[in-house]
Formats: sequence, structure tokens, C-alpha cells
Amino acid sequence: MPKVLPTAVAAAVLAAAAFLLNPTPEQHRAKIRSTIAQRSPLAGAMGLGALAAFTSSYHSLGIASYTTVNGRISSIGVLGWVYVPSRGTAG
Repeated sequence: MPKVLPTAVAAAVLAAAAFLLNPTPEQHRAKIRSTIAQRSPLAGAMGLGALAAFTSSYHSLGIASYTTVNGRISSIGVLGWVYVPSRGTAG
């Protein structure tokens, strides 16, 4: 029983950190814009990243979040970190 308490406390701290550090919609949008511009300078110059970021829908799961564009996942975030999958692997 004494070993359960530290594990429970660590799990509670991790869950609280996940809630507090869940990326905001603007963090997702900024990452989408920068990633698209980085992957394709032409798309970045044409503003396609800004368009995708503007049309994205933010969804929060409390401890994690994601955005979608046209029903496809465009970014995933957890603990303050946002990942934008390449189009070939998303959905």
C-alpha cells in the first residue's frame, strides 16, 4: 500500500500538467502555418498554411487536443507540444 501513494501522486501531477499545458487553438494554428511553410516554401508564400490554420476546427480532450480540416486531422497536441502529420500519413 505505501508504494501506491507515490504512483498515485505522480499520476495526478502528470494529469494536472497535461490539463494545464494542453495546447491552445492559436498554438495549433501557428504550428500548422509554420510547418506548411517549412515543408513547401511555395505553399508558405501563397499563404496556404494560413488558410489551413484559419479553416481548422479545434477539439480539446482535456489532456490533449487536435484540429481538423475537412474532417481530416491536421494537428495533434499534448503537454504543450503540437505535431502536424504529413498529408500522406494523416487520416
